[in-house]
This record gives sequence, structure tokens and C-alpha cells, in this order.
Amino acid sequence: MAAKSITPDAVSTLLANPSPDSSSDLSDIVVQVVDLKPSGNRYMFSASDGKKKLRAILPSNMYSEVLSGNIQNLGLVRILDYTLNDIPNKSEKYLIVTKCEPVSPALEKEIKSDEPAILLKPKEEVGAKSEGAAGILLKQKQEVVTKSAAQILNEQHRNSAPAARLAMTRRVRPLVSLNPYQGNWTIKVSVTSKGNMRTYKNARGEGCVFNVELTDEEGTQIQATMFNDAARKFYDRFVLGKVYYISKGTLKVANKQFKTVQNDYEMTLNENSEVEEVADEASFVPETKFSFVQIDQLGPYVNKSELVDVIGVVKSVSSTMSIRRKSDNESIPKRDITIADETKKTVVVSLWNDLATNTGQELLDIVDKSPVVAIKSLRVGDFQGVSLSTISRSVVLVNPDVPEAKKLRSWYEFEGKDAAMDALGSGSSPTSNNGIRSVYSDRVALSHITSNQSLGDMKPAFFSLKGYISFIKPDQAMWYRACKTCNKKVTESIGSGYWCEGCQKSDEQCSLRYIMVARVCDTSGEAFISVFNDEAEKIVGCSADDLDDLKSQEGEDNPYNLKLKQATWVPHLFRVSVSQNEYNNEKRQRITARAVVPVDFAAESRIMLEEISKMRT
Repeated sequence: MAAKSITPDAVSTLLANPSPDSSSDLSDIVVQVVDLKPSGNRYMFSASDGKKKLRAILPSNMYSEVLSGNIQNLGLVRILDYTLNDIPNKSEKYLIVTKCEPVSPALEKEIKSDEPAILLKPKEEVGAKSEGAAGILLKQKQEVVTKSAAQILNEQHRNSAPAARLAMTRRVRPLVSLNPYQGNWTIKVSVTSKGNMRTYKNARGEGCVFNVELTDEEGTQIQATMFNDAARKFYDRFVLGKVYYISKGTLKVANKQFKTVQNDYEMTLNENSEVEEVADEASFVPETKFSFVQIDQLGPYVNKSELVDVIGVVKSVSSTMSIRRKSDNESIPKRDITIADETKKTVVVSLWNDLATNTGQELLDIVDKSPVVAIKSLRVGDFQGVSLSTISRSVVLVNPDVPEAKKLRSWYEFEGKDAAMDALGSGSSPTSNNGIRSVYSDRVALSHITSNQSLGDMKPAFFSLKGYISFIKPDQAMWYRACKTCNKKVTESIGSGYWCEGCQKSDEQCSLRYIMVARVCDTSGEAFISVFNDEAEKIVGCSADDLDDLKSQEGEDNPYNLKLKQATWVPHLFRVSVSQNEYNNEKRQRITARAVVPVDFAAESRIMLEEISKMRT
């Protein structure tokens, strides 16, 4: 039976050799694991040799070893490969253990240098007892055939596959071990996402840029960016799904505004960087990992740079629309799907380009079966309250084999199918904590807006109001003719029908959509507010098509005027945006209603009581 113990002065040995060229250069280094604790998807600990301690990290690929109990706190591990990194702004270093093996389970206590040799409980091992040292177990010495370094390298080279031989000539580091303070490094990664080549113009001139997302065998990801000459050099070389050796890049702290992967750092490759494809090697693209956000919790992400993942049951799928992009006047396909989840909220997701034509068509074909979709990397916007939109790196999985999809399917079959659903943002409660700005937040009087003409100068400002519609001018242009597919303005076609520039097609029929101005007043003053279709329908109480029918009726008491009169002096809660528009070289304040809801008098009473209690304190 053999006893295991720590290697004397192991920490000093590690510090003296911060970056060994290969694992064959390492002597036998056994340390004790002290203060083992989780940190994200990895574990932190202190490597102890009884005299000194060194802060250390176990990467994500060793996570299972800890969970299975092979590596334990106060246990012993043999370090087979590692990297030493500096701690920024400190003289300390930390050890990244890239490969190790468990030697012993947890000992009774931490080993100290002033204690005698440690005895462990017997294990089923072949060993011999030394004479004159009763109770101390020594590992049986094995015969070692001495070979020269040249012989060893020659044997390894001869027995290795071509890709493996190439890897032996360099030290490949895991992504988790990289930081901006390192020198030369080489990584082996698979391209798991590739962006389009984009052009830009700034004060320093014009240029081009593109990004790739790289993933190593441990599943760690990093974003790499290339500009100008480097972008042109590597754009065609990087192929989605292929494996590469990459070196001579630089790292910096990731810009949270633009980062797309969970990594504290981002990589930049220049024209001198080296990118070499690993031939005849299958890609190790990891399984798509999601971090789902429930639909009713999307509010805090509105108009933020952070992307979200969602999962939901598809309730409806629109036909494909052709949208003309303003930047280059190019037409791109778009399709909207509406999804719902257990929160009984729905949200519209806009699919673009290939996702609209391919995945969107697949969803349209099976929409009657209420498929479940999991979508990764969506941008959250404020169109119609809250909306989602795919980007170039978005991933859409239909009926994915994940636990969340099975749970959602079960809920929908037994409850959700017949449940009443609300669009996200509708009927917001004053007590909601989902981050959506409701008609109860940022409450101001109208005079606060009208007396400050600079509001909305740089970017739109948002407020909530409680007021009355005091006047709707009956002879204004109350609506416009709209395409039934995309709701954009249409013109009469030559002959018959209506032409939609957005969809690039003609249709026999169109619909009417409100675009009106109403005067709103409160106790502090009044102002004219622009109101669009959905909000105008709540104010007027009917659709624009129905109001047009009333307008065509004749008589003394015109039902059209009567309908508009009935809409006045009714209290409403408004969520408005304030912006600056230029007209005849003069800036004018424009107030637009973004949401209109009826007054909840119980909620209003609670708010007033809260305000009174604040005044007393």
C-alpha cells in the first residue's frame, strides 16, 4: 500500500518555472487543495506545499472532477500542466491548472511544514513496507528505461497523427488562461460564429471590420475582431465550423456595449497575426447554451446593448415582408412571429434575412401545431412597447431538446392553450417590477414638458401624464391608407389597387390606420399630442375603417362628429415621448403618445396615499 504526500517546495518550483514548454518538462508536483470554492463555471483554491500557498484556478473542464468528488478540499492533486499569470496591479501571481489528476481524497487537516510526514488511510495499491520505518508506506519503485530526449521526441512524432504532430511543436493554451498581460500564446479554437464584413466612417477615415466568435475544446468562448488589412486578409480564411491555431493576437478588457460572448476579454487580430487551419480535424462546436429570460422580464433590456435568449410557444407567423434598408437602399426579407410563455405574456420577434425565409417558412408550415422555439442572441427594442429582433449571430432552434422546452410544452397543453394572453407592456401595473416603464412611472404635469423647450434635444425623453382629451379636430387628416401586410403607406396603383413600396407589390385592398393630433389638458396646462393607430383606437373607441364609415353617413347629427365628441373629457393615463423636430429651420417640440390606458382609480388612490405619507415624513 502506498502513501501520498505533497512535494516539498512545490510552490517555489511552480514559481520558478512559470510557463513550461511541455508537460514532459515538469517534475512530479503534488500539492494540497485548500479553500476550494466555486466561482462561476470554475473552481478557485489555494495550492499549498505546507510552507507556501499559491492562488489557483481549476478551469471549466475540471468542474466535473470536483462535482464527482475526485478532487476534494484538503485533498492532494498532481499538477500535470499549468500556466502562471500575473494579478493586475499586484505583485502576486495565480496558477491556472490546465491539467491535473487527483492523488488523494481529503486529509484530516491542512498539512503544515513543521509536522512529520503525513500518513493516509491504506489504499488498495501495490507497495512495500520499509524496514526501520514502521507504519510508513513507500510506493514501489518501477523500472525506468532511460531514453534520450531525441528518442522520446522521435517516437512521439512517429506515433502521432499529422494534426497531433503539429500540436506538439507548440504549446496550446486554453482560452480561460489568456489575459492581456501575457506574452506569446497559441490557441486551438473552432469558429462558431462569423459576422459580415462591415464598413465604417469616422474622424480618422473609412475602414472595414468583422468579428468571429471562437470556442475551444472546453467550451470557453471569446470574440475576435479584425480591422482593415487584417479584416481583408482573414475574412475568407475563417470558415464557420473549422478549427484553427491562432497566435500573435492581443487581448483587452471586453467592451460591454459590443461583447457577444461571456468572456471578460476580447481579442484583436492584426495583419501580423497567425491563423493556421487544423486540417482533417472535426469541429468541436459545443451544444448551444441558453440563458433564457422570461417574456415578462424583458423590460430592463429595452434599448440596451445586452442580448437576450428567449423560449416560447409560437402563436402566429406573418408572411414574409421586404424591407428597404435606409443605409444602402437594399431590400431585405423580414417575418414577424408572436411567441408566448408561462407568464401569459406575448411578444413579437422579428426574423431577418435567412431566418425569415428559411426558419420562418418552416414555422409558418407548422404554426397550427404550436411549435416551441428557443432563440439565442436577440436585441430588445421598444417598438409597440417591447419587441425582439434577430441579428446576424442569432440562433433559432425549433422544438429543441432542452428541459425548458419540455416544461413549456407541458404547460401549454394543459393550461396555456386556453389561457388569455396579453401583449408585453399592456395593462402595466404600478407595482410591477419587471423594468418596463409603465404609465405610473416618471409622472409629471404637462407644464413640466411645455415649459422646458429643450427637452428631447439630444435624445427622446419619456414621461407619464394623467390628463383629458379636450379636443380632436374633426377636419384633420385622421388616418392614412396602409398596406395590410406591413402597415406602411400605400399609393393608388395605375388602373386599380394599391401599391406598397415596402413590400414591392400591389394589392386590391388596403386598411386605414390612425395618425392624428389631439389636445390634452391637465390641471397645469395643455398641449397637442400626436397619436398613432393602437393608442388612437383606445381613445376614439373604434378602428379608423369604422370611423371612416361613420364619416360617410349624412344627417344633422353626424355620427362622425358625435363619436369624436364622445371621446373628449375622458380621463386617460399617457406614456409619452418628447423629441425635437425641425420645421422651416425652427426647432419644435413634439409630444407623442406611446401608450394610453384608462385610469385605474384604485391604483391612483394608492399612489396618492403614498405621496401623502411621504409628505408627513
